Amino acid sequence: MNIILLGPPGAGKGTQAARLERDRGMVQVSTGDMLRAAVASGSEIGQLADGIMKAGKLFPDELMSQVLGERLDQPDTARGVIFDGYPRTQAQAESLDALLAARGRTLDHVIELVVDEDALVARVEGRFTCANCGAGYHDTFQQPKVAGVCDVCGSTTFKRRPDDNAATVRTRMAEYRAKTAPILPYYESRGLVQRVDGMADISDVTTAVAAILDR
Repeated sequence: MNIILLGPPGAGKGTQAARLERDRGMVQVSTGDMLRAAVASGSEIGQLADGIMKAGKLFPDELMSQVLGERLDQPDTARGVIFDGYPRTQAQAESLDALLAARGRTLDHVIELVVDEDALVARVEGRFTCANCGAGYHDTFQQPKVAGVCDVCGSTTFKRRPDDNAATVRTRMAEYRAKTAPILPYYESRGLVQRVDGMADISDVTTAVAAILDR
């Protein structure tokens, strides 16, 4: 099972991807993570990627395909992949089709977590994490069981992302709409796009995603 998970920052993609990894053995493939791993490895592609990123240039589609192809060849992807942040253009979507086909795979679903912008602002503005282990919390929806103490590791130090504010969230929403607009028609024409209410309870979203994958 190979899927693309779409949704703006704060829609819950990370949470749902983590549950798919836990429950189904799938692997979340993030282009950002792949590029950082390639750079850290010191490989030929990693050195090229490092130079391009340091120069502030756009990453070429051809090179991204090589990095993605190498990731898909790793054995942990055999039970399925969740693509996050890729593709963003029709050319990249076509390239992904070719990469999967070359490995005897297909893209099964494109799942979009649909959110309300105003509600998303409230969701993101209230987020904070444990500074020690990274466990996530929220001012309204998910406070630690003991005030000021992380449920997971017991740390009493927390932090907030400086960009978790209304202006940044609305900018991210606009960027998301601009970046996904080109690929949705491509996948809709093939009947691959399914939409889930990303504002629902986390467990309800998980159930809805599972229902799509189990059809």
